[in-house]
Amino acid sequence: MQTATKDAGHQNAETQVKLVKPLDSDGIGGKAEDNLHRTMTASRDLDRRLAAGAQPVPANLYFRPDGKGGFTFDTGVLKGRLHANGKSLGLTEVVHVPTGARLDRSNGLLSHYRVFTTGKRYGGGAWDWPSTAALLEDGQVEVRWPAAEGRPFTLRATYRLTGAATIEVETAVEAQAALRDFESFLASYFAPAFTNALVRGKAGATSDLAAVTADKGDWQMYPRDAAARQLAEDGRWKLEPNPVAWTFPAEFAGPAAEAQRRAPGLGLVAVIKASATDCFAIALPHQTESHYSVYFSQFGRNFQAGETARAKVRLILSETQAQ
Repeated sequence: MQTATKDAGHQNAETQVKLVKPLDSDGIGGKAEDNLHRTMTASRDLDRRLAAGAQPVPANLYFRPDGKGGFTFDTGVLKGRLHANGKSLGLTEVVHVPTGARLDRSNGLLSHYRVFTTGKRYGGGAWDWPSTAALLEDGQVEVRWPAAEGRPFTLRATYRLTGAATIEVETAVEAQAALRDFESFLASYFAPAFTNALVRGKAGATSDLAAVTADKGDWQMYPRDAAARQLAEDGRWKLEPNPVAWTFPAEFAGPAAEAQRRAPGLGLVAVIKASATDCFAIALPHQTESHYSVYFSQFGRNFQAGETARAKVRLILSETQAQ
């Protein structure tokens, strides 16, 4: 599985950064589609703030424009970049502030990678597609990949700093045509210090965190259930580039999908979680394989034209005693 950072030829000159403001702040103008998207984004933002009791977001939980097509953040515990240089590689240059330890590598954390429907892979990965990024009024950032020829859906990702050590991404798909068994494969590539990987899997009638060791296979997948495994084995992972042969050691234990990457020498644990209704499989190589990665398969369902759905994944960093 290739994770090398794309060369400059893949950078998108059309990528742009926009601050979403109230509509009466800059009047009416521009393309109708852009105005409609801005209106809908502002409306969703308002709904979220009203639902939260209009509580102000702490200043340390804001993303801020970097003037280079991306954003920076510094919560006091985590700092880094998002959509750096206008490229949709998720969170990059992520540092644990108290220790100075780098958390990510390669193509970032919470990065949108492969996208499938049955019998179809949409390019190498979403990080190659043209995208725009918009700063929302409450400090969140929305990355948007518009529909295009051969790609009959719009994909959006809203990144939120929900705590000093917690980052959430909500992925939304808007179908322009019928989509069969749609999948958005969300990738996180950790620094080599994160040598230990675990998945909360089913163990009889109980659940337990099990180490992702090499004896279980080079590339392992933990589906939600038998139907999810059948979807994963429908041939999508044989499609080029970089096909993958997965092993299936166990199902993950609901109601939430949970995987961990641990850096014992640093005393840090990264927990990635999602609802079992949003995520149908967890995938990762054995824990010391050089990608040091974790992947969450989102959606795994059919869409009718005009239908929209959302899925959330949360990354939480915690500290333990260094070993």
